[in-house]
Amino acid sequence: MNQTLPHNLDAEKALLGSLLVYPQSLKTVNELGLMHDSFFLETHGIIFNAMNQVVLSGKNVDATTLLSRLDDMGMLGRIGGVETITSLLEGSTSSANIKYYAQIILDKAMLRSLILTAESIASRGFNQEEELDEVLDSAEKLIMQVTRNRRATDFRNPKEVINEVMETISRMSSNKTNITGMKTSYKALDNVTNGLQKGDLIILAARPSMGKTAFALNLGLQVARHNDQPVAIFSLEMPAEQLIMRMLSANAAIPGNQLRSGYLNNAEWNKLNEAANDLRQLPIYIDDTPGMKVSEIFSKCRKLKAEQGLGMVVIDYIQLINASSSKNSENRQQEVSEISRALKGLAREMRIPVIALSQLSRLVERREDKRPMLSDLRESGALEQDADLVMFLYRDEYYQKNDVEQAQEEVEVDIAKHRNGPTRRIKLAFSRNINAFYNLVLEE
Repeated sequence: MNQTLPHNLDAEKALLGSLLVYPQSLKTVNELGLMHDSFFLETHGIIFNAMNQVVLSGKNVDATTLLSRLDDMGMLGRIGGVETITSLLEGSTSSANIKYYAQIILDKAMLRSLILTAESIASRGFNQEEELDEVLDSAEKLIMQVTRNRRATDFRNPKEVINEVMETISRMSSNKTNITGMKTSYKALDNVTNGLQKGDLIILAARPSMGKTAFALNLGLQVARHNDQPVAIFSLEMPAEQLIMRMLSANAAIPGNQLRSGYLNNAEWNKLNEAANDLRQLPIYIDDTPGMKVSEIFSKCRKLKAEQGLGMVVIDYIQLINASSSKNSENRQQEVSEISRALKGLAREMRIPVIALSQLSRLVERREDKRPMLSDLRESGALEQDADLVMFLYRDEYYQKNDVEQAQEEVEVDIAKHRNGPTRRIKLAFSRNINAFYNLVLEE
């Protein structure tokens, strides 16, 4: 590199000199996220580190204690001796400028990090042995690591975390609600989960025709409506037009086959137009790209969050996702395990609930009791391991083979795994002809 990396030595000197005169400000700059490697000049980083070492030993920072600590560290000669510390004292200014100097140093450190990251990405780009998807995914992660949290440190102070948790509890108490995550409006589900939680990977599984896609769409609609948060739906099996048709059917309470035929009376047209206007207002984004790779899902979620925000992701369904790498393409179980881990990473990185639909093994059909179990999750035990919440759908009517179609059926939602709460079977009402789920009204 011919150009010098961004830096401001005057700000570094002024900050260190001011900290020697106003050592109580050391806590302030540490809270801003300043660290020894934020300094361009290694000497300045060593001095800053020594200052923190003095504080950790229970002493006040001044020229004498700093020189003693540097000597104990074997660094006094390396930083230029007593003359260097003296020159810093001579360049000290008012404590009012300390935050300003610290921010300059942090900004220059970030620019350097971006430049070095870009060089690393360029180097990988020239390496033609790596697959393009791996290079793209790595590039996005590297950039996100630099920009996601400018004040990130290796460890979080327990006091800070406790304060955040206490504030959350206090806010929930004043709101008189038990919902701490994304409200679904399904009361029984919300009571068990306290809402769909940020950072959770939620596996929704069922045998074919149980209504898992319909339920996932209903969850997406309810989260977008009641939380005013964008919802991304990745449909790897069904085109967007069919998903919207299902949503309109549920929203307008008009059977899907009737919408597809177009035979609607005036009242039904009015209901359909109202449902369409309602859907237009909801922040729902659909991607129906088939055979999508998990790295592409990451990329699109990062872009959507940056541009519009992101409250939840729905993926239909997990067995249709391609892993970012082709290394495990011959072993589908390992590939699904890789995808599962990646989706859990997506939930944590985006700080949102991720709902991934999954198929179940045919072994369910061979049992007398057709209710699914965790061991029925198809192709990978990693799904059970990585998931924070596993929900199974079961409709007894499906196995009764009744000729008469009921207006509403009772659907059992089995919360078979709940990492942070109870497991329980709850019941909802399902109108199969309009793909809509409702709270079950129990007779007194």
